[in-house]
Amino acid sequence: RYVTKHLMWFLSLCVFLCGRVYVSMIVHSGEACNVKDDNISERIYTIKEGDTLVLQCIVKGHPRPQVRWTKTAGSASDKFQEKPIFNETLRIESIKRIKGGRYYCKADNGVGVAAIKSIRVDVQYLDVPVLTVHQTISDVRGSYYQEKTVFLRCTVNSNPPARFIWKRGNVLIEQSKDNGVDIYEPLYTQGETKVLKLKNLRPRDFADYTCQVSVRNVCNIEDKSITFRLTNATSPPIIRLSVNDTVVVDPGQDVLLNCEVTAGFPPPTVVWSLYPRSLPLSAQVRGPTLILRAVTLDDAGTYNCTAVNNVGNPARKIVNLVVRSNNLTFQITPDSNKDSETIQMGRDLKLSCHVDATPQDKVNYTWYKNGAPVFNSESLILLRSDPDMAPGTSSLEIVDMKFRDLATYSCVANFPGSRVPELRVDVNISQNSVSPPLLSVPPGGQVVSVREGGNVELVCLVVDGKPRPPILWSRAEKDLLMPSGTAVMETADGRLRLKNVSRDMMGAYRCQTAPYNGLNIKRRELQVQLNVQFPPILDPVFQDARSRNSQMVTLRCNILRSNPPRLTDIRWFRNGDAIRMPMADLKEMPELKFKLEPTNNGSYECRVSNNAGTSTCTFNVSAQPYNAEFYFDTPNPVRILKGNNYSYNLQWTQKDPEATDRIIGYWINNKQNVLWKQIDLKGKEPEPGVLISHTISDLKIPLSYEVRLSPITTYSTGDFVSRIIQYSEHHVCGFENERICGFSQDRSDIFDWTRQNHLTRNPKRSANTGPDTDRSGSKEGYYMYIETSFPRLQGDKARLLSPLFNVSSVRGPKGSGRVPYCVSFYYHMKGKHIGTLNVLLRVRSIASVDSVVWMKSGHQGPEWRKAFFDISPSGPFQIVFEGIRGPSFEGDIAIDDVSITMGKCKQENTVASAGKTGKIDKITLTRRSGHE
Repeated sequence: RYVTKHLMWFLSLCVFLCGRVYVSMIVHSGEACNVKDDNISERIYTIKEGDTLVLQCIVKGHPRPQVRWTKTAGSASDKFQEKPIFNETLRIESIKRIKGGRYYCKADNGVGVAAIKSIRVDVQYLDVPVLTVHQTISDVRGSYYQEKTVFLRCTVNSNPPARFIWKRGNVLIEQSKDNGVDIYEPLYTQGETKVLKLKNLRPRDFADYTCQVSVRNVCNIEDKSITFRLTNATSPPIIRLSVNDTVVVDPGQDVLLNCEVTAGFPPPTVVWSLYPRSLPLSAQVRGPTLILRAVTLDDAGTYNCTAVNNVGNPARKIVNLVVRSNNLTFQITPDSNKDSETIQMGRDLKLSCHVDATPQDKVNYTWYKNGAPVFNSESLILLRSDPDMAPGTSSLEIVDMKFRDLATYSCVANFPGSRVPELRVDVNISQNSVSPPLLSVPPGGQVVSVREGGNVELVCLVVDGKPRPPILWSRAEKDLLMPSGTAVMETADGRLRLKNVSRDMMGAYRCQTAPYNGLNIKRRELQVQLNVQFPPILDPVFQDARSRNSQMVTLRCNILRSNPPRLTDIRWFRNGDAIRMPMADLKEMPELKFKLEPTNNGSYECRVSNNAGTSTCTFNVSAQPYNAEFYFDTPNPVRILKGNNYSYNLQWTQKDPEATDRIIGYWINNKQNVLWKQIDLKGKEPEPGVLISHTISDLKIPLSYEVRLSPITTYSTGDFVSRIIQYSEHHVCGFENERICGFSQDRSDIFDWTRQNHLTRNPKRSANTGPDTDRSGSKEGYYMYIETSFPRLQGDKARLLSPLFNVSSVRGPKGSGRVPYCVSFYYHMKGKHIGTLNVLLRVRSIASVDSVVWMKSGHQGPEWRKAFFDISPSGPFQIVFEGIRGPSFEGDIAIDDVSITMGKCKQENTVASAGKTGKIDKITLTRRSGHE
């Protein structure tokens, strides 16, 4: 009994899981050079740099799994380097070497454990080698002779490691056959390096040297080489600058920097750069000369001139460009030794003047008293650079102040050799003109309340104090920034104006006097509290509450936050009508309990209010079972029967079957009333994730049917969901299979068509172009489209080729010479940058001939449209769908449900429409007469 019990448990678990677990497999395509398995059973996908990498993650399972791609480098310790990509197909155009590594496909549908597969991508490349020449000259044994040794260093980056070959002229250099050379691999070099050492340079050593590198034709990568001519004139570069190491200019001034080459053979190449960023957009480089037009403060920095001729080390010179800036402020410091905050006779006083300038040491200060220049004396002391102040500050100290020292003092700052005008500030010193500031917040202004989204003004006034300093605002809470994104905001009048206030701006704000343009004393400081009012934040906003009949249902509306926190009202409503109940306790969580009966199903609302507004929790309460969910990838659903009939294997799962009363069966019917029956589950209850199957037979070829399915409980029936059963033959392609019915990408075009559906779309796609679903409206249905975002350019073409149709019949109907074929398809061309969709007929003969048989350009609206036309090919043929990229990225073009059938096009009957409450999985659109 014990074994039987656990065996039955295991079998039931297996049945439960088998309907839920899916398989994940990575399929590689594109420009693979080689695919192999290594010794740890991992696939290695080798690809040449610049080719297109395409990896597909084939997943099965229900509900539809979500796919995420991630990548790491070669070791597990490396962090993820790629942002997740949500799509079954991972496509990387013109792959770079940094894209190599291990790629992971993770598929998850919330049922069981996620499936993960990995594949290692090895990007092969071979750069052009870099050949540099170095030489040493050293005295040996005094002055008896000199030995001159030359090193030719050849460095290359490659994968796999490269093989090196050295040549003198066209002759291979072999170390064993020439005592004057030595070939070796140095230590501690970046990249792969081989050195050719020419010992005690001989006349015949002056020649052309070639370094040839090879990866032995891996991935069809050809050998690369570089040649250097060694002569007795070969020498490293030497340069000099036309300016000093530091150049100081005014804003708006043009700057010319010249880097003159004075030596070096071969002639060096000069390059200008700006560390650590790129050159300004206005910069012009003309050979060794750099021209900067109308410089700004942003153009300041360290400019580098580098000359390279691959001989010795590059020659470098640096220019530090300084662009002047200025801002004049002043400070009045009472006698700090006496800790004074006022001007008093017999005390010391300091006046300070500071220009925030670049460079600081180029500023000249001049002081005046009542318009007359001030000179050093016993009572007046001038400091060019005050050590007690910020660097670049000039001060005038008044010692033991007397009545004669009460005057107007002026500080004038000028910039010699600059076009920047001089700056001046006047300060009147008297007992009445200088007094400490006093801050005040207006009555009622200590706490300011505002509704979220409104505008507000925080006020902190200087009610007394001369001179009147500006007010600095900051957040009182540490590390919080001001709404402007800065730590401090300055206001001249003490009024901080905030617009579109949000709840994260709520808190204490500090106002304080600035330490400049006034008395240099202890700062005056106050706080203003900003109170942002917002309606209650509730959870849940919406909840679908399903329950069994005659069971107690409890609806709870959680109040997460509210300002003001005091609630003013709580009311419950059913279907818009107020529910009579005792007055709710405003201090407790709103809750409603009742027994669910068929009469009280409906929409319930809990409306919670405070002085800032009202928020609502909404509950859809029902005893109806959840909808059935059709299985999206039913294998081979169509079976051909005798006569003109076919059958369909309908499969589905039941969402949360235990939430409501026991499900005893399903109603199944179709719009044509051909079928209306009840599927009896015979006492077996649906299980989460387990497939339920039912075969529908006696369907007529070539009709399509809208089948509707609804779960049945003892007391109620759920909503219908719909699926279109559409009879199709082998030549109709909806691109539902990854093999896309034998269609193929044209290798001669610029880029490829992409297969996707609603669930596999890139979440960062362009929003105003491309279809949301396939032409039937199904989220699971696939279609082909061209992605016109970067790196696509205007005029780029993508071609999709149909399978080859062999025309076997010699004569068409009524004795005609050619057999007619009907080509039909659906197209979607939405977007303001739509290019052109061409359909070409490619007839295979001695040479293939393409001819345009259908064309459409520009925006065609947000819906799928149908096109069909007749062709009469003269031999074996293919249909080519050519998508041409428009002027910008909002130009995605899509096609779906392509049909190529023998005979002329005919009108088709339609039997498809959407139910009122159901959802459509596949729809056959009404056949339009005529050609689009």
